[in-house]
Amino acid sequence: MNAASPATESVTPGQKPGLVRGLSLLDSVLLLVSGIIGSSIFLTAKDIAGPLPNPILFFLVWVLGGVISLCACVAFAELGSMFPDSGGQYIYLREAYGDLVAFLYGWMLFAVANGGTIAALSVASAAYMGNIIPAISQDHVIFSLAGMPFTRAHAVGLALIVILTYVNVVGLRWGALIQNVSTWTKFIAMSAFVVLGFAIGKGHWSNFSARAPGGLSMGLSAGQLISALGVGLIAVFWAYDGWVYITWVAGEVKDPRRNVPLAMVLGVLVVGAIYLAMNMTYVYALPLSEIAKHETIVHDAATMLFSSGAAGWLSAMIAVSCFSAAAACTLAGSRVYLAMAQDGVFFRSMAAIHPKWRTPAFSLIGQGLWAAVLTMSGRYDQLYTYVIFGMVLSYTLTVIGLFILRWKRPDVPRPYRCTGYPWLPGIYVLVGVAWTLNTIIQRPTEAFWGAAIVLIGVPGYLYWKRKGRAEIAG
Repeated sequence: MNAASPATESVTPGQKPGLVRGLSLLDSVLLLVSGIIGSSIFLTAKDIAGPLPNPILFFLVWVLGGVISLCACVAFAELGSMFPDSGGQYIYLREAYGDLVAFLYGWMLFAVANGGTIAALSVASAAYMGNIIPAISQDHVIFSLAGMPFTRAHAVGLALIVILTYVNVVGLRWGALIQNVSTWTKFIAMSAFVVLGFAIGKGHWSNFSARAPGGLSMGLSAGQLISALGVGLIAVFWAYDGWVYITWVAGEVKDPRRNVPLAMVLGVLVVGAIYLAMNMTYVYALPLSEIAKHETIVHDAATMLFSSGAAGWLSAMIAVSCFSAAAACTLAGSRVYLAMAQDGVFFRSMAAIHPKWRTPAFSLIGQGLWAAVLTMSGRYDQLYTYVIFGMVLSYTLTVIGLFILRWKRPDVPRPYRCTGYPWLPGIYVLVGVAWTLNTIIQRPTEAFWGAAIVLIGVPGYLYWKRKGRAEIAG
């Protein structure tokens, strides 16, 4: 396991085709940043301004979210330098805990997390496009399925899933190109919003020192502060989610032992800077007491800074942001199922790599078909809320896995060794365990259904393992 897998090496006559290491460090950073920045930065300010109506604490929680994410990133970075193959976190869990835990993680990704993310972001992108092109608005219902309306925005979302799947099937560079172009477009739009907001916007610097009436003062007790920050961190962790994507495509990254760890750290730092800049712009536009009242904060902030005529431009920015994030998830997610199939614990066809395009074509197509089914069902948002519990738990287990592998596999080369070990990964484990226990106590329904969705995969695991043993015996 301390060398690149055969699937990522050059092909000689008689060998099966393999993946191509075609992603540069810049491609990797853009993939990670785009995967993180989807729609959450345009929606979460309200959920944070409510429990933290103090400007200092409001900005502090965003910094804390980035720092805590970095504590996990440095642990994942060492694991990525140990196992620089496609599948990433799936491989780390397999090496630390065995096949079953790794399979259940991959199953959760396929069944809900990735499929639901691709569906939700594609439909959201289409819905925001509908604010500019009324013909594809969510107001136009085509039919209803099991009580769920299927709108023109859903139809356009399906078309986007087909486009993203096709582009990624026909070559890594085409997938990276659409990813990079959409990401740079998103960067330019967000930069314009921030720069123009402070340069010509009708905001007020006094908002940075004003706290909401009756809001938290800096003289509150340690317990009150921890409780308020904990509530705010729930939304912040959601906003930072997605940094793991680069580990999934490690088998196609150039010099992965160097670039995968570097991309994770650089990417989270870039995202943190962007999030802080966007939230500073929101506060410049509106006091926290007002931010706490608005779901679509970016629209209301732009209206205050510029005019109501900015709505079209903002809808385009959010549509591109959602599309870019869906592109990142499409490219990266399929590599996990490829690794699972190569281990013999998923659909065998998904282990195939296209001989011409050198991509996991069947894995991409299977992922796209399931995302389309979830889009048609209209249940993707509800399902995703259930597995957020499982996702955070999987990150915590993986960081614990770093400690296990330091003891279990000391022989594996580690070109990068975790910064601040054991303290930084230890901090993340404590936060992750506390967050998981709090979710079980405060939201038992979501925790129960999240665990149920994961455990539904156990019969599938037993079936594929039995089938694999039968094939070997035969």
